[in-house]
Amino acid sequence: MTLKFEPIGLDQQTAYRRLLDQCPPQASDYSFINLWGWSEAYGLSWAWQGKLVWIRQSRPAVSYWAPVGDWSATDWEEVLSTHFSRGTVFVRIPERLVNIWQSVLTESIQVKETRGQWDYLYSKADLVGLKGNRYHKKKNLVNQFAKNYAYTYAPITSASVEQALALQDAWCTWRDCESTATLASENRVITRILNAWGRLKGLLAGGLWVDKTLVAYTVAEALNPDTLLIHFEKGDSGFKGVYQAINRLFLADLGDRFTTVNREQDLDDAGLRQAKLSYHPTDFLRKYEILLH
Repeated sequence: MTLKFEPIGLDQQTAYRRLLDQCPPQASDYSFINLWGWSEAYGLSWAWQGKLVWIRQSRPAVSYWAPVGDWSATDWEEVLSTHFSRGTVFVRIPERLVNIWQSVLTESIQVKETRGQWDYLYSKADLVGLKGNRYHKKKNLVNQFAKNYAYTYAPITSASVEQALALQDAWCTWRDCESTATLASENRVITRILNAWGRLKGLLAGGLWVDKTLVAYTVAEALNPDTLLIHFEKGDSGFKGVYQAINRLFLADLGDRFTTVNREQDLDDAGLRQAKLSYHPTDFLRKYEILLH
């Protein structure tokens, strides 16, 4: 049976989530919010086949992502030979599935490391506590923000999402998003997700206000009961320490929920990699590219 790919629809969020729960550890790419949010940018579509959902990317070139479902209950040799030909490229494949495929397909695949796609994992307790010398600069910036500004922290809700959209619009003006393809794409995705606030399940968000003006926001979701996935974090850099403050306050406000924070990839961007490493990840969720041959 040929895989029938179709647009990623909001009406299948719950069914997709049930399948995603069957293949831990979940990588950030595969959250429904990421799939739907980035579907236009990457030309993503999906095909529901048996107990798996296959994901196809058409931009900038055709490739396939890891299927979502119970990896341990699938006859991979039969499934891959039935639906895919030699030369097919799979991207963003989590290390656990790579190991499964290598054990059953042996010489039929070629594996390539893609460091820029690795998810950064952090201890939530570390990011809230900011203890020790390695977090000294971060904690100083948080303290400076608290000292210099009469701020208010609160969750972003449907009543304040318009303020987040306004801050995002201003942020893009400051950064001249349209002059950079990556920032322009990200801006469209953020706007799409915020505009769909009431229709996307599981969104968690927090904001910082100074003089009733939103100066920073974070958008996240529960990737699983233990792991919080941070999608976006934007702030007005005219307020010193604003990014360090929203990072800490948002996580602290969640109380005992979650032990791990996933802050997604660096996409081989040197500045982004340095920023993510500066928060001292405890581990990475490694992903690879696979070629069928």
